[in-house]
Amino acid sequence: MLTSIAIKNFAIVESLELELKQGMTVISGETGAGKSIMVDALSLCLGARTDSRVVRYGENKADISAAFDIQAYPSVIRWLVEHDLETGDLDQDQHCILRRVVTKEGRSKAYINGRPCSLTDLKFVSSQLINIHGQHEHQSLLKKSAQRLQVDEFGKLTKLTQKVKLSYQDWRSLKEELAERQNRSSDHESRIQLLSYQQQEMDQLALKDKEIAELEDEQAFLSNIAEAQQESYLALQILSEHDSNNVRSMLHQALQSAGRIQPKPAHLTTAIELMNEAIIQVEEASDSLQTYQDTLEQDPSRLMEVESRLSLIYDTARKHKVLPEQLLQLADDIRQELERLTGSGDNLEQLQEREELAYQSLTNLATVLTEKRIKAKDKLAKQVEGQIRGLGMPHARFHIDCRPLEQVSANGFEEIEYMIASNPGQPAQAIRKVASGGELSRISLGIQVVTAQTSTIPTLIFDEVDVGISGGVAEVVGRMLRAVGARGQVFCVTHLAQVAAQGNQHLMVSKQVKNKQTSSQVQPLEESQRASEIARLLGGLELTEQTLAHAREMLNNVQLQ
Repeated sequence: MLTSIAIKNFAIVESLELELKQGMTVISGETGAGKSIMVDALSLCLGARTDSRVVRYGENKADISAAFDIQAYPSVIRWLVEHDLETGDLDQDQHCILRRVVTKEGRSKAYINGRPCSLTDLKFVSSQLINIHGQHEHQSLLKKSAQRLQVDEFGKLTKLTQKVKLSYQDWRSLKEELAERQNRSSDHESRIQLLSYQQQEMDQLALKDKEIAELEDEQAFLSNIAEAQQESYLALQILSEHDSNNVRSMLHQALQSAGRIQPKPAHLTTAIELMNEAIIQVEEASDSLQTYQDTLEQDPSRLMEVESRLSLIYDTARKHKVLPEQLLQLADDIRQELERLTGSGDNLEQLQEREELAYQSLTNLATVLTEKRIKAKDKLAKQVEGQIRGLGMPHARFHIDCRPLEQVSANGFEEIEYMIASNPGQPAQAIRKVASGGELSRISLGIQVVTAQTSTIPTLIFDEVDVGISGGVAEVVGRMLRAVGARGQVFCVTHLAQVAAQGNQHLMVSKQVKNKQTSSQVQPLEESQRASEIARLLGGLELTEQTLAHAREMLNNVQLQ
């Protein structure tokens, strides 16, 4: 339910914060005071279209936020968690805060639980929590999809409709796969032939991972063996194998000369030690060079084999217009595309059989759904008609069309639409074509009274629900709203005392002028203040003892109900 709303610099509201309760809350006030401002601000917070005109004159931005208690709505909590929009520890703080900011330039930002979100997400979440009935964009009652959902909820068919939807998705998937397999063109077959040839070519090439780099290294080694032999021979001669002028011999001569020097100071001793180490290093280097030289054996046949393999790889890469290093990826791409085009699952006959079975399963479920929908919609229409006839529309005829579709859909065999004939002799027409906002609100009220026990929307707002009614009908409207509020939360903007008296809470809107600036204020009324406001609704600005007594009597009668 809606627990609080905060409005800042919206229209003529400078600043407003309200804590809201369960049950029925009525909103009243003098003409022009701005009774619908709270509803308009809330509509904006729920994702309605906006422009810069909503920003209070002289201010930079309007800021509206609404907090909801969602502990009874696990689907909303689950959605918030899935989209990383939850607030705090959900076991302790099961609330959802929606916020909308509009700048004086007309730009707007949306937030859920303090985190930026898209307007689509804001609308989705709000549609699960609140419904505004009246002349507003949030009037989901006008949408045939919402009407179908309402009938299904009333008939407790939600699980069955979900089964139909899943069955439809399975059938469509099989049908599309079958159509693709059946309608392959000659170009398609040519593509398969080309890919098959290319895959065979890749299989014959049998390129291995890192093979190209290894072959190129081996080719470089084999191509330079003669040069390596010559250079390693020269290096070995210089180090140790030349008759006299080699490094090892000269180091020995230097060591002998240094050894004859007497006495031997520390520097000389260090020099002798280093020369001994150098002789050891030279001998080890000579051994390593000799070992390397022993491995250098020219192998023309292996070189030819390596070069031939590389030539085949390079030619294949040029043919397919890719780099040699990309051939392995190309082979994988060819394999995947070929598998997709030829299909690795059922053959055509098996696929066709599966599609037929899936369609039969879908039609069986959809037929059961149709039968249950007809019973539910007839029962709902009868009850709604009874309600709206008591709301100043005594001759109204309400029924629900269940029109067959040409083909089964994800929602079954039919579409649902609410139809109304307000007066005798008039043909029934879709309620979305009803011109009167007040009439539409009363139709909506009648539907909500009937469906309140099955509705998933916790908070309902009725704006101008009492337009064009008075007297006993107004009292009926008030009682209906109170009954709906007893099962959840209802807000009603009203100018009728009979409706206002039925509220569990009462908010009064007034307009004030301060420092040449007009502002709208909303004040929760105590019981004593309620009597005065209801008396004003009964008799105008001049309050008399008679109207006050009547107002108190109306409030007392509500308490006794």
